[in-house]
Amino acid sequence: MLVQFMVKNFLSFKDETILDMTAVNAYKEHEYNLINYNDKEKFLRVAAIYGANASGKSNLYLAVSCFQEIVAKSFNNVNDDGKTAIAEYYAPFLFDQDETNAEFQIIEILGDFEYKYGFEYNDKKVVSEWMYRKNLSTNRNTVIFERAESSVELGAAVRRECDIYKKQIPAETLALSFYNKLKLKTDIFREVYAGIMDLMVVPTSFYEDKEILKKFLPKVIDRDKNKLVEFLSAIDTGIHDIYYITDEKDIRIYTTHIGSDEKKYSLNLFSESEGTQRSIIIFINAQVAVFDNLTMFVDELNIKLHPLLLKLIIDLFYNENSTAQLVYTTHDTTLLDKKFFRRDQILFVQKDEYGHSELMSLSDFKVRSDASFEKDYLAGVYGGIPRIKDFEMGADN
Repeated sequence: MLVQFMVKNFLSFKDETILDMTAVNAYKEHEYNLINYNDKEKFLRVAAIYGANASGKSNLYLAVSCFQEIVAKSFNNVNDDGKTAIAEYYAPFLFDQDETNAEFQIIEILGDFEYKYGFEYNDKKVVSEWMYRKNLSTNRNTVIFERAESSVELGAAVRRECDIYKKQIPAETLALSFYNKLKLKTDIFREVYAGIMDLMVVPTSFYEDKEILKKFLPKVIDRDKNKLVEFLSAIDTGIHDIYYITDEKDIRIYTTHIGSDEKKYSLNLFSESEGTQRSIIIFINAQVAVFDNLTMFVDELNIKLHPLLLKLIIDLFYNENSTAQLVYTTHDTTLLDKKFFRRDQILFVQKDEYGHSELMSLSDFKVRSDASFEKDYLAGVYGGIPRIKDFEMGADN
């Protein structure tokens, strides 16, 4: 479960920027929108990030994606082009003569522990790296390791087993990625690595990936077909049932429609409309996250979606039996309403005249009890809207 993600000096986020999924205790509205963890802390199930085009909201999604890619690939040292992972994913703020290091940090709850892991890097080396663990039962904090340049200091929990390897870690490789590859008795590195890899950073092309249907839809049908059929009925697809048939070579998926003669007719799923297929793909991703208690990041979730469909997808994450989370960017204000969201669930990204992006929460503003979130947002009260100047088009004489 995601607690926080921090990024610094990456694309338009020059200064330290924190996406915080911790709920504001003072707010009592929409308690079902929260994950109540051990009756001690509460976290957001859904966070919606609003902003104008080119404000930088997609850069926050890219930051999470690049963070995950560096962790996944830094041990391999170089890709097919001969570039290291840190060089490939080093994208500092460019409107500045001083190119400083980039920095990422994540805080996640994994099992009975809260882990804080992060690193600072440039295109040549990992400058620093750290990992800490807090026991959520005792609130005891322990150091797993701290790294500065080529020096790695290991905590007591892993020192005896890992100390002999620390001088073998290349300058361009993360210690987490390095230790995860070793066959160790401790599961700390595997657990944190897996927690980062489990972040569902959904690519913008996922609408078009039809292979997702064959790969994951049968499992979704087996787990909760009724929910899927209910979803398809709610968005008016005309589908009354969905099922699949397998043989040694292929999986065939069919939908069931009711004809004017009240009889049932089957249709191959790939003969359904593009909109229906995309809707099912979105549902699959959301249900996988909900079933497996994952955090899902989607950029521009509203694209090609009717607001009703977007609301249905969001509602899937309000499942009291799951700790799944959804973080999505959008510029569609249809759901920007106190009827749907708490104030701490609504975030804004705006860019200043020098190209710096800033992330703010609606909870940072003084909001009247009778305020219209959408109306005030479009009026520029919270920022995050385009600065539109007078522009006149005319034919040259």
